[in-house]
Amino acid sequence: MPPTASESIVTFGLWPLAGITTMGVTAQDADDTMAAAIESGITAFDTALSYGFDGESDRLLGRFIRADRDRFTVTGKVGQRWSSDRQRVVDGRPETLAADAETSLRRIGIEQFDVLMLHSPDPAVPLESSAEAMDNLVQRGLAKRTGICNVDVQQLRTFASSAACSAVQCPLNLLQSDSLNELIPTAAELGSEVHVFWALMKGLLAGKISRDHVFAEGDSRSGYEIFQGERRRHAHDVIDAMQPIAESNGCTIAQLSIGWAASQPGVTSVLAGGRRPDQVRELAAAKRLSPEIVDQLNRLVNPA
Repeated sequence: MPPTASESIVTFGLWPLAGITTMGVTAQDADDTMAAAIESGITAFDTALSYGFDGESDRLLGRFIRADRDRFTVTGKVGQRWSSDRQRVVDGRPETLAADAETSLRRIGIEQFDVLMLHSPDPAVPLESSAEAMDNLVQRGLAKRTGICNVDVQQLRTFASSAACSAVQCPLNLLQSDSLNELIPTAAELGSEVHVFWALMKGLLAGKISRDHVFAEGDSRSGYEIFQGERRRHAHDVIDAMQPIAESNGCTIAQLSIGWAASQPGVTSVLAGGRRPDQVRELAAAKRLSPEIVDQLNRLVNPA
């Protein structure tokens, strides 16, 4: 169900705290950021078996939520793992999905996910087979509901034909809004919640990355197309134009970006993460926007 007025529109994603692509995250950073998320009113958290080479995200989440489990909503993801040489592996076989779910729950220290997602389709396994396996995990009581991430429209329909697909995760931000064309309307047609990620596009739409910023060696963001050439120049033009809108509405560029995504038809919540307490406090304070502000932001991207 969509958040109530008293709940944050943000589902806090633990990927930045898993220590794989975010540079320089310490155990103390992770603890402090999680504490800030809870203090800021965030009650929904998103983890995955593959968030961390050895379950770092699951274990971190467990330390903070298992003593008061009923207060929190926990979304997990299975079907991606790391090989012994730290290569990401997609594995949607039914036996693997079951083992992943059991491992993740054990690491967190809880008995059941509120939502358990197939992290991505496995090209080597019929999607119907993976979907049936996910549905079986619900029947076993390992999750209340199931869903899928990283899919196109046809894959979503295929999954939903074999499992009760209650939730979808997909990318959406002011600069990359293709999901609004077909995927999100299809999810609405199927009765699925939609939780969107990349609302800040790896920090770009937080407005704190300068035009001339050079990413450190090992920072994966440098490889994304939006951080290169003309697309990056256009993005910074949009961000610069967002600043007076943010100031006139008493919020930050990051809060505008999250609010824009949360205000799109069919969107249930925004998945967002951070590596520091100040970042998560800023995200947690984001609100849905009025239609007038949404229109203003849309015109920045598409003036016509």
